[in-house]
Amino acid sequence: MSKFVIREVKTGIKFDLKAGNGETIATSEVYTSEAVCRSGIESVRKIAPGAGVEDQTAEGFDAMPHPKFEMYQDKAGLFRFRLKARNGKIIAVSEGYAAKSGCRSGIECVKKYAPEAEIVR
Repeated sequence: MSKFVIREVKTGIKFDLKAGNGETIATSEVYTSEAVCRSGIESVRKIAPGAGVEDQTAEGFDAMPHPKFEMYQDKAGLFRFRLKARNGKIIAVSEGYAAKSGCRSGIECVKKYAPEAEIVR
């Protein structure tokens, strides 16, 4: 069973979306309070299933409106995604993937598991 794990960091509160095997699928930005963090989780639950994927690694890609997943390649050459809310703010980011297919699978996992994931602290 997947879950959102709320945790404290030095600068505030974050959440990790974890798959049933315990692997982290996505991580949030830092929030100022647990209430705001929980609101971020609800945004992911609501937005992720229907969000399109903007593949910024494709030459001449078409920009999509928010909300959306943005798939991109970082300076180290790893593939990553970020989920952006309707207002354009980043609400979740991924780890780096060596292959583009792994990044796509990560996006599909967020779409599939986020809506039903339990919240734990």
